[in-house]
Amino acid sequence: MCKLRYPVGMQSFPNIIEEGYAYVDKTRFIKPLLEQGKFIFLSRPRRFGKSLLLSTLKAYFEGRRDLFKGLAVDNMDLDWTPSPVFRFDFNAEDYSREDGLEQLLTGFLREYEKIYGLDHEDISISQRFKNLIRNACLKTGRKVVILVDEYDKPLQDIHEYEELFEKNLRLLKSFFGNLKSMDDYIRFAFITGVARFSKVSIFSDLNNLRDISMANEYADICGWTETELVENFRQGIETLAEEREEDFEQTLREMRSFYDGYLFAPKGSRLYNPFSVLRALTDRDIFAYWFATGTPTFLARWVRDNGISPWDINGLVATRDDLTSVGFDHLNPVPLMFQTGYLTIESYDRHSQLFTLRLPNREVELGFYRLLLTVYDYRANQQGGPFDFAQFKNDLAKGKIHDFMKRLQTMLKDLPGKDHNESTYRAITFLLAGLCGTQPVAEHDGYKGRSDLEVATNRFIYLFEFKYNKSVKDAMNQIHDRDYVGRFAMDTRKIYLIGANFNEKKEHRGLEYEIEEA
Repeated sequence: MCKLRYPVGMQSFPNIIEEGYAYVDKTRFIKPLLEQGKFIFLSRPRRFGKSLLLSTLKAYFEGRRDLFKGLAVDNMDLDWTPSPVFRFDFNAEDYSREDGLEQLLTGFLREYEKIYGLDHEDISISQRFKNLIRNACLKTGRKVVILVDEYDKPLQDIHEYEELFEKNLRLLKSFFGNLKSMDDYIRFAFITGVARFSKVSIFSDLNNLRDISMANEYADICGWTETELVENFRQGIETLAEEREEDFEQTLREMRSFYDGYLFAPKGSRLYNPFSVLRALTDRDIFAYWFATGTPTFLARWVRDNGISPWDINGLVATRDDLTSVGFDHLNPVPLMFQTGYLTIESYDRHSQLFTLRLPNREVELGFYRLLLTVYDYRANQQGGPFDFAQFKNDLAKGKIHDFMKRLQTMLKDLPGKDHNESTYRAITFLLAGLCGTQPVAEHDGYKGRSDLEVATNRFIYLFEFKYNKSVKDAMNQIHDRDYVGRFAMDTRKIYLIGANFNEKKEHRGLEYEIEEA
């Protein structure tokens, strides 16, 4: 059996095919795309296959049929006559520079103007693009194809710099405003990005732009179903299983927990993150690869500032309009969390027309919890120091709850910032427990009341009650009075009860606690 070559980070369809790398065939979507619209928009998270999809479309429109031999599109009745193709890739640029976007667009235009015999640098960028589209069509006798990769990156990267954001917005709006006026010269346009800025839409004049981001028939256009994963990468999964000294099903189950779970339309399939899967198979290790490629600190800040507790993230609800409307007004982080891949669809109620959302998988959960923790305490990003997650994890796994609480007490004594409250301390404890590999449950509704926090491992159950500027006795009494342990009566695991009080009085500032065995 030939060893598979994994195209980690590769976004060129011709290179993947010609150099014999593994390719998951998504070409079945080409024909319906051509039949159902001229101007298409697709939103997907970063590193999810958008660039490879555009490269595949580019190869098709260039008439490179030899590359598609044996793929789904090869058997379809389509026009393979080459068209002029303009691809605008906004990924690789420093948009913090004042002229970063302008220089990038100018570079694109110069490249294509050399091909189609134009030289008009004395006119506006927008007018040059318009002339380019017209001239390419007239010179070749074929309407042009426009492919735009990550159109919103010049906005996302500098969203906190209002003046530069507005400048880039105006420039993009002017540049792509040509699409409507040059309709007669355009065969097809496909635009990708992470977010669609409905309130400040660059494409607001393009009233026939079709957004397929949440369309059921295109739900699987990027990302891999489990069937696609197993059919194309069984050999790699088997090798990974051998490395982990597991059987195939155990390893697949762990990969599903870490990388599966994305759902972009109510009737779509659950999808794996392609980037993380390829890294896992290449490195022969299951790790949070995708989250390590970017740190959306502002999203975590918005979550905290909007009063969204860590335990409320799973279960947030939104309308379709919410999920397709994004702006940087800080009023609602949920749409951007969905479009950037930190939330996904858990379920859809067609009667209320509400989507219930959740974190997609363990990879995103670990990454986002770590990021949220840095919002509460910047030291969580430092090596060593009070946040020694390995020690916290070991304490919970081995039932060393006294050590866990002592460690937590030491860490919270020097918690940066002011204006803390019970929610702050509870959030930190919840996030710590989540990062330790457990599935913490906050505010569980019991028959006598709502418990603050429940943390379970294979051998132990920990029931926490938190108070603020009260007493440890109050916390422990509430655990007993409301019988939080009652629902675990048939559970064979050892149960610990932890009453904790966060005291902000200067002379006694810090965490006080008491521990009992149930």
